[in-house]
Amino acid sequence: MSELVPGGNAPLPGGAVTVRVPGPFDLSALVTDDGRKVRGDGDFVFFNQPAAPGAVLRGDTLTVDPPRLRAGATRVTVVVSPADPTVPLGSLPVPTLFITDTHGRHVARFTPPRPSQETVLLLAELYRRGADWKVRALGQGYADGLAGLARDFGVDVVDDGAPSAPSAPVPAGAPSGGRRAAPPRPPSDAEAPGFLPLVNSTRARAGSPPVSLDARLAEAARRHALAMAAAGRLGVEGGDGVAVHQRVTAAGFAYLTVGEHLVSGPRTLTEFVDHCLRTESLRRTLHEPAFTHAGLASAVGGPSGDTFWTALWATPLTPAGLIRARTDVIALTNHERARAGLPQLTPDPALTRAAQAHSDDMVARGFYSHTAPDGSRPWDRAAAAGSARRSIGENIACGQRSPAEVVTGWMNSPGHRANILAPGFTHIGIGFTGGGRSGTYWTQLFGG
Repeated sequence: MSELVPGGNAPLPGGAVTVRVPGPFDLSALVTDDGRKVRGDGDFVFFNQPAAPGAVLRGDTLTVDPPRLRAGATRVTVVVSPADPTVPLGSLPVPTLFITDTHGRHVARFTPPRPSQETVLLLAELYRRGADWKVRALGQGYADGLAGLARDFGVDVVDDGAPSAPSAPVPAGAPSGGRRAAPPRPPSDAEAPGFLPLVNSTRARAGSPPVSLDARLAEAARRHALAMAAAGRLGVEGGDGVAVHQRVTAAGFAYLTVGEHLVSGPRTLTEFVDHCLRTESLRRTLHEPAFTHAGLASAVGGPSGDTFWTALWATPLTPAGLIRARTDVIALTNHERARAGLPQLTPDPALTRAAQAHSDDMVARGFYSHTAPDGSRPWDRAAAAGSARRSIGENIACGQRSPAEVVTGWMNSPGHRANILAPGFTHIGIGFTGGGRSGTYWTQLFGG
């Protein structure tokens, strides 16, 4: 499989290919000629118009069959935008594009640099060269949404009369009533309005700042409480096999730190909070100063009609927060090296890109290993990101909630400790992604 960098390209096999971008994103595509202009509105494939000749969109997967594209088509540009237009693209996990052939074999992968102000990204283009087709990684951002992008490609965009926040465009002739982000939901549990005064008063007594209710966390909590009630048991994973952290990211909340209370038994909100205060680990989560947002839900189920509670606590992911987390991991790592009389490690952009891509990949494809499902190893990923370091080492971890926790865990493991204290390493890159079954995925990549 080809690991693409911006501007890089790779050949495509004959026949149809699938393009997938997992996560809280909307995928769309523009079918054009070499001049990058559509012939008509039918060349814009998106959620309201999911099919064109040779291009079919189903959820997070676009299937492109080049021989079946309309006459004169030589390019298919793949576009990604937030599923919820009110959520900044830069606050979500970095979108990763995967291309597979008809046999399910991975052909190429591309993770662009993290967006900042962009609301839409051109991720890649499939294009014809002679009789063959290739894919080129783009990573080009637009700050004015899908509507601006569509106009640049020659799509006629009509306004359906809604006065609210901008949404994806509706091409002329497409079904009316283009999809919009739902208005913010109220907290999903009837008692949630009383939740905030209770928890913020106990947080204040502990010296922690107040939290705000977040509709996305409330929705994730509601779905998980219902799943636990349906299965009749508590669990980080519901009876449907979905972990509570996956529900958080699926609801559109990308987090830097996350915590949860999964409790059964208390019948009222006051009983639930009292229960959390009586247990040290639950009390520590409730009082955690880093949390800024919360969501709560309960559901009744199981053989005894128990009440199953889910409370979610989180700090949203921001570019500055991610940089701070990386900086803290490096500082803690260098502190351990200084104690051992070793020189400091210098942050390296290529190693950082490779480390971040691996953390993103572990969440997106649901694995936890130094070897990715396509067989790539740490040195492969470092080279693909542009690193020329002669020696490469990698530490990974999942589930730790802070830089201090993850570095402590690595130092308590002989193999990971050996990487941190290896004299031959001179540079370092850190990756972090929230989501997946374990909640947090860390990658520490060393080069020398």
